[in-house]
Amino acid sequence: MTNQPPSFIASFHASINHIDRDRWNTLCGLNYPFLRHEFFSAMESSGCTSKETGWQPYHLTLKESSTEHIIAVMPLYIKHHSYGEYVFDWAWADAYQRHGRPYYPKLLNAIPFTPAQGERWGIDDRFEEREILSILQQAITEEATAKQLSSCHILFFDQEKEHMLSHDKWQTRAGYQYHWFNEGFTCFDDFLATMSSRKRKNILKERAKIHAQNITLATKTGSEITTEEWQQFYAFYQSTYYKRSGHQGYLSAEFFTAIADNLAEHIVMVQAYTSEQSDNDGLVFVAAALCFKDSKTLYGRYWGCSEDYDALHFEACYYQGIEYAIKHKLTRFDPGAQGEHKIQRGFTPIRTFSSHWIENDDFSQAITRFLAQEKKGVDQHIDEAAQLLPFKKTPIKNN
Repeated sequence: MTNQPPSFIASFHASINHIDRDRWNTLCGLNYPFLRHEFFSAMESSGCTSKETGWQPYHLTLKESSTEHIIAVMPLYIKHHSYGEYVFDWAWADAYQRHGRPYYPKLLNAIPFTPAQGERWGIDDRFEEREILSILQQAITEEATAKQLSSCHILFFDQEKEHMLSHDKWQTRAGYQYHWFNEGFTCFDDFLATMSSRKRKNILKERAKIHAQNITLATKTGSEITTEEWQQFYAFYQSTYYKRSGHQGYLSAEFFTAIADNLAEHIVMVQAYTSEQSDNDGLVFVAAALCFKDSKTLYGRYWGCSEDYDALHFEACYYQGIEYAIKHKLTRFDPGAQGEHKIQRGFTPIRTFSSHWIENDDFSQAITRFLAQEKKGVDQHIDEAAQLLPFKKTPIKNN
């Protein structure tokens, strides 16, 4: 518990299940899947976020002292490493180590293993957001100081909230991703029509490779996905992760079972089948891409396959997602972090934001200088990447 102005009490919780689910979801809303109580509960119950995995839950609530009524919540973790964050501070940790100081543990407000930009707290709309957010920030910095943690971090917050976070030693860090934007398209051909002839032909050639390999795709949502399909998807996910990185993925089978049960309305799965491996006329399930959705955005998250097929990753993870977004009138498709190959496929570079509080003044000042230089590089990359977009005329985006 942290001392706050008399009207509020801040408390920290070792499990999301110590906080009333209905109150959490009332404050955070039910639209954005990654801030729902059920999402964090699935992470914890499946063992994905724990002290043992380096993601120790330490969620924050803020109450009115007079009523004991929760008026704000913030997901928090005591982090013992920097894996699964996608805002890379390994160089900061190395600098601490070289100077004989511990960088870990640190305090983190983020969605575990999820570099999707969006809300990172829930606040009762009876209160002024800037004021309550300032109290939340004060609470976590005081707690970090009391527990001798090196720093506090808020990752991938909504860019509209940047002006609320840059104060009292909190520093904004710029990054970038590549997102697709729906310009009122009615079909995939409408989208292709915005591209230069050469780029349009390249995409059509990639899509033709899927048919040439006798691959069929199906998109299923929520309860349409069977238990057997979830099990096969998990096998794809783990196998692909291991081949790519040499170790298993962060998420367990129990996590996917939990979201299938409790977040079905947010789930979209693109499934790929082929007849090439079959001894009969049936189709064999060979790959899948798992997405989440809300009322405006599709979020590409996890991918796996039994073996590599030419251009299948692009089809399942990008083109099928674009088609789904167009069909369901979603305004944006966030396919996940990194990947400059997305640019030529119509994904626009956008800025992402994180905010950082460094307890030690000397390190804080050094990081300030680093962030200023890094921002110049980010700005340059976004400008250069925008010139590589395949469109006939580069559209203007809010980035």
